[in-house]
Amino acid sequence: MAFQNPKKTLLTIFKWILICILIGILSGSASAFFLVSLEWVTQFRIQHDWLIWFLPFGGLIVGLSYYYWGESVAKGNNLLLEEYENPQKVIPFKMAPLVLLGTLLTHLFGGSAGREGTAVQMGGAIADQFTKLFKLDNTERRILIILGISAGFASVFGTPLAGAIFALEVLYFSKINFKSILLSFLVAYAAYFTVEFWQVKHTHYNIPIVPEISATTLFYVIVIGVLSGFAALLFSRSTHFWGSLFSKKIKYPPLRPFIGGIVLAMAIAGFGLTKFSGLGVPVIVDSFSNANLWYDFLLKILFTGFTLGAGFKGGEVTPLFFVGATLGSTLSLIIPLPIAFLAGLGFVAVFSGATHTPIACTIMGMELFGIQSGIFIAIACTIAYFSSGSVGIYKSQIVKGAKYKLYQKWL
Repeated sequence: MAFQNPKKTLLTIFKWILICILIGILSGSASAFFLVSLEWVTQFRIQHDWLIWFLPFGGLIVGLSYYYWGESVAKGNNLLLEEYENPQKVIPFKMAPLVLLGTLLTHLFGGSAGREGTAVQMGGAIADQFTKLFKLDNTERRILIILGISAGFASVFGTPLAGAIFALEVLYFSKINFKSILLSFLVAYAAYFTVEFWQVKHTHYNIPIVPEISATTLFYVIVIGVLSGFAALLFSRSTHFWGSLFSKKIKYPPLRPFIGGIVLAMAIAGFGLTKFSGLGVPVIVDSFSNANLWYDFLLKILFTGFTLGAGFKGGEVTPLFFVGATLGSTLSLIIPLPIAFLAGLGFVAVFSGATHTPIACTIMGMELFGIQSGIFIAIACTIAYFSSGSVGIYKSQIVKGAKYKLYQKWL
């Protein structure tokens, strides 16, 4: 019965392989261009720190562009999640250039934001354009959205395994079929190798010393997981709080990032807090060898939540890495474990808690830091997942299973 029409089956397989390769090449190329552009604007800002005073005007441009041309795509990552859960219409391609421009302006003038949201939205917008080209139905559209998220995430971070799993895990897992899993891995590697082809480099992190497994070490890992979960909860609630506050107090959307930009510029320039601008990658790298101040992770939560809540564009994941790495680094002052080990655990555990994706974060940790620390990473990510509450950074994400049942009565 399964081989009644082998020609049709072969054509279907060929069609999806072709779609994956095309999405991988297009999304990977878009991410490569984005990463190069982001590095340029970041370095330009560092060399010209007076640009922070133009942050309000950059915010106004972002606000106006979305208000007049991008209202249909203003939900960003949440739109992808909503279209997956309840397919309505093809995501407009304009999502890609709008979020690219908005993110570059945010980083050029010193806003605190990430980059994964941009890559994922570009990947999702590119992928969904194949709906009409190949005349796909709503079930197949869901697969396209998975492929777009997978390609965007894998290409921007250089972690294809984690990218493939993240796309599956961040969505409503029970509706994902086996075909989606295979295709997600295929498109992730296609996007990853596309970035490699363009010779765009990713940041490398290292955990040189991994402690032996013992009751004491496991106890400290659990502590890291719990604290990372609380940090993730604070990050998610902060972002939603500022977004809600700006929406209530400022009715004209373009003014939100303008006013928010004024506050951010005064705070960052006035108090010399430029290390909290942009991605903060140098601080993340440094946290693997030097202990951070105890309030560094709190200030990154504050600045990122305020930046994104005001309407600037970017992502949350790299700031989550910042929060987790600096938290772990700070804890090295009181926890007798290697600083790089603690920073690495925090790096992925906070991400796990905020996105409800412990499997993807565990795999990412092993891709970034090596398989030797895999058991500790898995424990920290799982504990953080259960400690971070039922609401993550994506409002439209559906959380089911044990965690949902555990928290629905008290959160």
